[in-house]
Formats: sequence, structure tokens, C-alpha cells
Amino acid sequence: MNDADKTPGVVAGETLEEVGATQVEPAAQKPARTEVSTGRSAFFVGAGILISRIVGLIRQRIFAHYFGSSAEGDAFSAAFRIPNFLQNVFGEGALSASFIPVYAKLLAKDEEKEAARVANAIFAILALVTAVIVVVGVLATPYIVTLIAAGFEEERRALTITLVRIFFPGAALLVLSAWCLGVLNSHHRFFISYTAPVAWNAAIIAALIYFGNRLDLANLAGATAWGSVIGSALQFGVQLPSVLRLLKRFRPELTVASAHVRQVLKSFFPVFMSRGVVQISAFVDAFLASFLGQGAVVALNYAQSLYTLPVSLFGMSVSAAELPAMSKTLGAAGIVAETLRHRLDEGLKRISFFIVPSAVAFLALGDVIAAVLYQTGKFTRADAIYVWTILGGASVGLLASTLGRLYSSTYYALQDTRTPLLFAVLRVGLGSVLGYFFSIHLPGLIGVESKLGAAGLTIASGTAGWIEFVLLRRSLNQRIGKTGLPLSYSAKLWLGALIGAAVGWGLKLLVMGWHPIPLAMVVLGAYGCTYFGVEYVLGVTHAQTIIRRILRIARL
Repeated sequence: MNDADKTPGVVAGETLEEVGATQVEPAAQKPARTEVSTGRSAFFVGAGILISRIVGLIRQRIFAHYFGSSAEGDAFSAAFRIPNFLQNVFGEGALSASFIPVYAKLLAKDEEKEAARVANAIFAILALVTAVIVVVGVLATPYIVTLIAAGFEEERRALTITLVRIFFPGAALLVLSAWCLGVLNSHHRFFISYTAPVAWNAAIIAALIYFGNRLDLANLAGATAWGSVIGSALQFGVQLPSVLRLLKRFRPELTVASAHVRQVLKSFFPVFMSRGVVQISAFVDAFLASFLGQGAVVALNYAQSLYTLPVSLFGMSVSAAELPAMSKTLGAAGIVAETLRHRLDEGLKRISFFIVPSAVAFLALGDVIAAVLYQTGKFTRADAIYVWTILGGASVGLLASTLGRLYSSTYYALQDTRTPLLFAVLRVGLGSVLGYFFSIHLPGLIGVESKLGAAGLTIASGTAGWIEFVLLRRSLNQRIGKTGLPLSYSAKLWLGALIGAAVGWGLKLLVMGWHPIPLAMVVLGAYGCTYFGVEYVLGVTHAQTIIRRILRIARL
């Protein structure tokens, strides 16, 4: 770290010491001021994400019913990455990491008028930027499609171009929806912001069902894309009334006069680049998958919907709840460091308790998971097996990518956006090189069909994710002290997951011929019960708490 990085920053008229950079006399230390617990907030985030993700999986199941592994499904999946890219870059990444720390700290200091001025200015700037992006994006669509799907033949390419142009206006609305999420999260109104995507999914589902048997697949893809645009407007609209009530004064003004607005923008661009390069990794994967034959792109999309589910439910819920709470932490540097360590370690335990069994389930029982969710209509058993191979690859880096979110949130709470950017660039560069080798060359070297290279993409991404995670943890530990999961705790989680997988695998062999739904109920139910039972016996607090609550509810 250079000298400039060590310079204290000024926020809300206060000079903030960088954690770990200054020694503070014990007599001068005051307790850190922060939220007592984010457990309730994480619950509401998780509940909101769970509801929206369930509806999202229903959307994917209906999509799989009509499109299966078709060429039109490939085109839609490639084009669909455009709204996902803009929402993830502006929303879950840049806005959350740059806007929430400044806005939440103003609220903690009871400077509500200044907080509202900052929110209004950021909205105006976002509206202008996204309008420009939409115009440029629509005009440059053919070039964008070349970048994301160079392996498509002319017919799939033409359809992808049409769909991308439809998606762009909806993507702009999703960015404004992310601004709403930033305001709501800072006020600890998590549930509505994370259930708002239900409206978006519902609009797409309605388009699929209404037009599914009325149009051919190419036109159905177009109608579904328009359903996404309508859904984007609904997602923004359902959050806006609550935001207006919280702000009390909604007057967008295109200005950077406020020091706090400039602080948001200063933090925004490094995070934008950080999230951007991570999203570029997804585009690289889609680009490489387009050379692996028909069905590879859409299968990658099906698998992504599954392996990002635990990341969103458990990683994002904890990280999203912790970011505003960490950002409101005030006090001497040593006390703030201790508070952040405690929050980070507890968050890591909560996340890993659910992510470890998720990773093992994807690796051992991914065919059961894919079949119960997608096997209908044009989506066959062979398609479920194919998605399983991609899920198995994704399990390699699932824990690292999820825990890494919480480490990144801690950096953002410290208003350090450059360190995560540096490591994200390294991760993407390494992941792209490995992905090219694992997907394009490795299948031929080991004598398997080329489309299995899609699994190589997720393995490469997971390998790079572990390197990024190790670098994030080591760098942060140098600043705030030692953090991380105790070895004994991790061992208990992996032991329980492996025992559960053995039980689930044995049952799968016994009931292999069953319909996917009852088969999944038996196999996955036994897996989950075994995992929780083993963790309960081993004394893992989270398992004991959950089981006791279930038993208490059962007695009622």
C-alpha cells in the first residue's frame, strides 16, 4: 500500500482514521457505535431473496419447458446477459459499495437533509448515464453480440441482436431500481427491495405462458424479452413509493457540488470497474460456450441460475445486511477494527453453514436438482445430466466466491474500493486464461465431447475465485487483524455434508426410476436431514438453533 492509500479520508466533516493505521491510547478509545445485530436484517434479506428466487426458478422451469436446449434458447440466454450485466454492475456492486456507506453514515449522524440531497443527485446522475448507455447500446448491438456470442451462426446471431435491442431499455429501469435498493437498505428496509424482482419475473412468466403455444420459438423469444422490459418497470415502480416516503423530498438535481456526492462518485468508479471485470468474466464464459455447440450457452444459463441461488440467499443476504451496519460503525480505529472482525467472523460462519452443503449437493446430486427444477417439455433427462456437469464444476469455487462477497463488503465499509478491484482484475484474467484452456482444448486432450467444455468454464472460474478470496483475506487481515473460519468449524461442516451426500447417493440408486419430483423429495430431503442431524450432534450452534426452532413450532 502506498502513502496515498494511508491518508485519512474526510466524510461528513469528520476525519476518519484508517483501521490499523494509527495507534490510539486506550484512554481515548470509545466504544464503536454500530448496530447491535444484523441477524434480523439478514433474515429479511434472505426471505426477500428466497421469494424472488423461487419465482425466478419457476420462470426458468417454464422457459425450459418451451425452449429446452434449442438455438433460440441459446440466443435468448446470450442476450439476457445485458440486463443482468448492468443491474449487477450498477446495483449489487457499484451503488451498494459506493452509495450506501456515504448515505448510511449521514443517516447515522442524523443528517437527513444532506442524505436526501445526496440520494437525489445520485438518481439524476444515474438517469443521465443510463440514458446514454441505452442509446449507445442499441446502436452498437451488432458489435456487442460479436463480443458475447461470436460462435453463433447467422440465424442465432440475428435473433440475439434483436433481443439485445429489446432488453436495453429494461436494463436502464433495473439500474434505477438498484438506486431504490440502496436507499431502502440504508434505512434497513430490506424485504421490499429484495422481493421487488418478483414483479419482473412475474411479467416474464406471463409472457411465456400467454404466448407459449401461440408463437414459434423465435417470436416467443421476442415476446418474452418485451415481458422483461415491462417487468423492469414494475420492479422499479413497486419500490418507488417507499423510497419517496423515506426521502420526504424527491427532487433530482444533476449536481456534484456536495462533497458527499463527490465521495460517492470517487468510490463508484473503482467498484464499477471491479464489478465490471467480474461481469466480463461471465461474458467471456458465454463467448467461449458459443463455440461448444448448440445448447451450451443455455445450459450454462440454467446451471448459473442454480449455483447463484445459495450465493444470493446466504452470501448476499449476510453481506447486504452487514454493509450498512459496518458503514455506520463509528469510534476509535482499534475499536472499529475489533467490531469489524467480530462481524466478519460471525458472518463467515453463517454463510459457510449453508454454502458447504450446497457445494457438496451440486457435486454429488446435481442431476437430481436439475431434473426436479427443469425436466419438463423439451428439457430432457440428458439435458439434466449436462447441467449437472456444469454444476459440478461450479461447486469448486462456490464457497470462495460467497465468502469473498463479505470480505469485499468489509473493504467497502472501510471506503477502500481499490483493493477489491485489483484482486477482481487478477481473478478475471486468470479465470479467462484457464477457461479458454479448460473449455476449448482440454475436452479434446482427455477424449470427451466438446460441449463438456462448459464444465471447464465453471471449474476455471472457481479456481480463480479461490485465489481472489485468499488475497482478499490476507490483505484485510493485515489491516484489521486475523479473520477467517476456525479449522474445527469447517471440518464439522464438510464432514456433515459428505455423510449427507453418501446417504443421498445411496437413496438415489435405490429410487432411480422414479419421477424427478418424488425422487428429489426423498434424496434431497434425506441429504438435508442428515446434514442438519450430524451438525446438531457435533454441536454446531446454527444447526442446534434451527432444529430447536423447528421443534418448537412443531409443538404448537
